[in-house]
Amino acid sequence: MTRLLHLPDGPLTLSGAGAEWATPGAPFTSRVAYAAAHVVADPAAENVPGAPPAVDWDATLAFRRHLWAHGFGVAEAMDTAQRGMGLDYPAARELIRRSAREAAAVGGTVVAGVATDQLAPGPATLDEIRKAYGEQLADVQEAGAVPVLMCSRHLAAAARTAQEYLDVYGQLIDDSDQPVVLHWLGPAFDPLLAGYWGAGEQGRAADTVAELIAAHPGKVDGIKLSLLDEDFEVAMRRRLPAGVRLYTGDDFNYPVLIRGDEQGHSEALLGVFAAIAPPAAAALRALDAGDLELYDRILAPTVTLSRHLFETPTWYYKTGIVFLSWLAGHQDHFTMVGGVQSGRSPRHLAQLLRLADAAGLLPDADLAAHRARAWLTTVGVAQP
Repeated sequence: MTRLLHLPDGPLTLSGAGAEWATPGAPFTSRVAYAAAHVVADPAAENVPGAPPAVDWDATLAFRRHLWAHGFGVAEAMDTAQRGMGLDYPAARELIRRSAREAAAVGGTVVAGVATDQLAPGPATLDEIRKAYGEQLADVQEAGAVPVLMCSRHLAAAARTAQEYLDVYGQLIDDSDQPVVLHWLGPAFDPLLAGYWGAGEQGRAADTVAELIAAHPGKVDGIKLSLLDEDFEVAMRRRLPAGVRLYTGDDFNYPVLIRGDEQGHSEALLGVFAAIAPPAAAALRALDAGDLELYDRILAPTVTLSRHLFETPTWYYKTGIVFLSWLAGHQDHFTMVGGVQSGRSPRHLAQLLRLADAAGLLPDADLAAHRARAWLTTVGVAQP
């Protein structure tokens, strides 16, 4: 089978370089790394905008086994899983339960998102928000996952002061039966979260987060920061108390943040790891071994890909994640809940394909070429 493709900007012959990273290896020893995983839609169902999501549970769990096999923990029912963008809370709750059971069966680790998305869109009172958060916290704990206290669009709209954030989150932390992971998702990922933590300026918001963590010693495992601001993340990391982790969610600058400096490093909870798991795992093992040159060399082409994947409008990165999952053979179709496969243009996805080949993300080049040729034909790019 030919590996030659005609893309909108010219020819590409798939290299087959992804086969180098296909075999899982030993667990990581120097970093904690979670991949925020997507969901696989049922291609035979009515997964159209506004319809309830229909999930292919077998394929969804198989993808999580792929991540666990490569050494990653799974961050479940997070933004990458189309939380608030096609995946409603009943489906998210079922996803958390199934993923936690699967993790227990195979020896994987899982953290899971706690939010307020069972509430209807629109205004909600602080009491309603507290109750919604509490219900989801109980669901995650019952499932056996570590709670990630996600940002809430409802809270962003309702809270008027930093103290109201401290009150809501403080109660959740007190109610949790284990240390929680906080979550700070910036407006690049969701514009409705602008001004979170009660401040429009990031420095003042960071003061509120630091106050929250200091008020609950031993109850906060860490904070996931997704602001796409390397300097701010390093500064935030340095002010955290001993034992509290900074999980980078910076899909632009993750290699340098995970590598760290003489004052510390970031752990990882990244959506891009769902797309680049095999080479990223090899890079993290190189870091474990102290081979910084190999670590940098493996991850460099993935950064070029990630910056394209997460270009504005950033929230449609999920479309690229699923496209790459299909090309890599982790699912049999390019369909998403909510019809979000239409979120990126053919030209964007064709460039993503080129970058994926360069980064070694396609373990079976013949399969990827077959699927890419079929897809390119449907979007009007004739193949030889």
